[in-house]
Amino acid sequence: MASRVEKYLAHLDRLSGGREPRFFPVESTKQGLRSVTEIVYDNLPDGLLTALTYGLSLAEHPDRQHGSPELCLSVNSTNVIWAHAVGFLAEQLRGTCPFSYGSTINFGERIVPESEMTAFCVFAPLVLDRDDYLGIDVGIPGHEGHDVILVDSIRRAGLACVGARSRLGQTSGA
Repeated sequence: MASRVEKYLAHLDRLSGGREPRFFPVESTKQGLRSVTEIVYDNLPDGLLTALTYGLSLAEHPDRQHGSPELCLSVNSTNVIWAHAVGFLAEQLRGTCPFSYGSTINFGERIVPESEMTAFCVFAPLVLDRDDYLGIDVGIPGHEGHDVILVDSIRRAGLACVGARSRLGQTSGA
C-alpha cells in the first residue's frame, strides 16, 4: 500500500510527465511533526522554476476543514532560494497560518537579492489546472476523500491580491 507521501509524489510525477525533481529537506522545529520537503522542478513549465512543498499538510489548523494545504511557487528564475523561501514558510507557519486565499505573508526583507519582492500572497496556482491542485486524495484505501491535499500557490503580493502586509507568522485576509 502506498504511503501518503508516495501518493502525493505519484500525483506530481503524473503532472510533470515524469520529470525528476530535486528534493531539499527542511528540518522540523515543530515537536511531533516530520520535516518539510521542498520539491523543485527546473524549467517546468518552460523557463520557470517550480517549487512545491510536502509536510505543511501534516499540521492541523482549525480554519482548514476540507483539506490540508501544500504550497506551490513558479518563478522566472533559476535561483533555488525561491524554493527555500517556500519551504521555510511551510515549516515555520504550519499549524499557525491557514494559508487561505488572499492571505499575505511578509518576509520583512527581500526574498532573493535580485528581486525587490518582500511578501507573498496565497492564491490558486497559475501553472496547474484546477483538478490538479484541488482534492489530491492521499488517504488510505476505503477512506478516500478523508485525507485530501489542496495545493495553494504563493505569488508576489500586490499582483493577485489586495491585503495589508504583515510580519512573518501573521497573515491578513484580502
